[in-house]
Amino acid sequence: AVREVLARGGAPEGLAVRAADVLGEEAAQALRDDPWLLLRVTGVRPEQADGFARALLGGGAGPDDGRRERAVTGWLLEQAAEAGHTALEMSALTAALARQGIPDAEEAVRTAISDGDVLVFQDPLPRTGPPAPQRAGAAHGEDGTEDAEDAEDAEDAEDADEERPVRVLVGLERYAMAEESLAGGLARLVDSSPEQGGPGTEWERAAASAGGSAGELIRAVAGHGLVLHTGGEASLAEPAALLRAAHGLGLRAWAAAHTPVGRTRFAALLEAATAGDTGPGSGAADTGADVAGEAGAEGPGVATVAGLLSGAEGPGRDADGALLLDLLVVLDAPRLDVEAAALVTESLPDGARLLLAGDPGVLWSAGPGRVFADLLAARACPQVSSRRPDPGPLGELVSGIGVGELNQVAAPGREVVIVPVRDPGEAVHRTVQLVVDSVPRAIGVPAEETQVITPGHGGAVGTRALNAALKERLNPGPGRFGGFDPGDRIAYSPARGRTVPGRVVKADSDGLHLSCAGEAVVVPQERVEQSVRHGWALTAHQAAGDRWPAVVVVLPGDAVRALSRPWVYTAFSRADRHLSVVHGVEQALPRAVAEVAAKPRTTRLPVLLAPQVPAPAG
Repeated sequence: AVREVLARGGAPEGLAVRAADVLGEEAAQALRDDPWLLLRVTGVRPEQADGFARALLGGGAGPDDGRRERAVTGWLLEQAAEAGHTALEMSALTAALARQGIPDAEEAVRTAISDGDVLVFQDPLPRTGPPAPQRAGAAHGEDGTEDAEDAEDAEDAEDADEERPVRVLVGLERYAMAEESLAGGLARLVDSSPEQGGPGTEWERAAASAGGSAGELIRAVAGHGLVLHTGGEASLAEPAALLRAAHGLGLRAWAAAHTPVGRTRFAALLEAATAGDTGPGSGAADTGADVAGEAGAEGPGVATVAGLLSGAEGPGRDADGALLLDLLVVLDAPRLDVEAAALVTESLPDGARLLLAGDPGVLWSAGPGRVFADLLAARACPQVSSRRPDPGPLGELVSGIGVGELNQVAAPGREVVIVPVRDPGEAVHRTVQLVVDSVPRAIGVPAEETQVITPGHGGAVGTRALNAALKERLNPGPGRFGGFDPGDRIAYSPARGRTVPGRVVKADSDGLHLSCAGEAVVVPQERVEQSVRHGWALTAHQAAGDRWPAVVVVLPGDAVRALSRPWVYTAFSRADRHLSVVHGVEQALPRAVAEVAAKPRTTRLPVLLAPQVPAPAG
């Protein structure tokens, strides 16, 4: 029925599955009644929905139609969420509506608010001026009564608070509720008294044994329900030491990574730590699956964040729905968006401890929010910065990028190689040559373990073009099932912001059969186009959270606008042993590293935390 309506409106029938998913069983009738509901389908733009509406409604489809105003308002806020914002300033939203041809943008927003389609917030702006002067001394007179002059000062301060300027924000209920729930959950963790898991002397003994910043981390977690930990790849040894110490003290301790590869790598690190080797990435990666799973006598458990929240992995939940654990370490914490972070905090029992660990230099989450960055800025809980640098030329290069410097590093083992190119055609040619021939021959890393990273999907040197060229050399075939053949390397996206690398096993009437991190996945034929891409080449956002022995970062001339310090930091830090840079942007690369910070995101978490979370003592 949905296909029939789409065909009448001139829309692609391929949208039918997604439209039915979004609009439910009555999707066909809903689209007949309100054609602009098509804007709720991912990938549809207002001009396309306008054409669909004109085909169905004829002359009745105008820019001032209330149905269009409502749909475009929601679409703009969803687009803002795609860009990382949890809300938009009122002025930004009305300006965007005007650009979409809404005649009275302010009235459209007021209508959306009154209809309950969106929520409005008035958040106080931070004070920028100096604090009001106060008279030195106590707030009370010598006889214990309040000094009259101080009382007047207090009244003046209250009046100033009442006149404090605010910014008016508009957001979708989904993200607003998630952000408020997250703030409440974080406040609960900060205010709670964590379960000790043993006398303080035992925690101190474990901290003293670990030493350095690992010891500082153990001490912080011993006495607080929420702790932040920052550092690069080498710093993962410190959460590993914490988990081992907590497990030894009888706590139910778990770690959660964002990707199956991250889970396997950290599980291998935990296993190596048991044997006395705490170096990052040490131990055979394929042994990680033996460690991940049930936490038992052999050590803490390791899961993925998605698996933990869904119940597919992890310790399970009690009768009240709380996770059966005492300590949770979330790795790659910058990748947490507000919805995932809210679910994590809501799932923790009273008295549990939460450690958010990650590298603050990487790209923020693909979903809305900047949870880790907002928490670091709020200073609402203890923060421990690792003093363990990433080793070797790659570690030196990435550390410099983190502080805005693109340094030349000595690479006697060809750990870093720069390959200059002049045009897109040469960039594609040299990328394929590196993956297929140069890196395997000179570095000893096969093509199967080399990952290409490029700024975007489109363009002459985007993921689509590079994947087509790499498929032709590494796994040529007719692509009979949606462009895929058995043996193709793929990137599977089961949900927004999640990318799992894998390979095509086969295709049949059930769909496309994949092997992703050792797990069998079947993607129905109608969902292949929207959730599976070829995976020899990825964007930096897709690659975040994973690492490979060798990485080829491609920077074509048309990539200049996409470059920023977090993008370069993330892309370059995905390599364990070798990094090749196909370089076609000349001075734009050092300029981006030095000058282009992360794009600002509008979030409410700092304001929501301010009244709830007291500043930590000291």
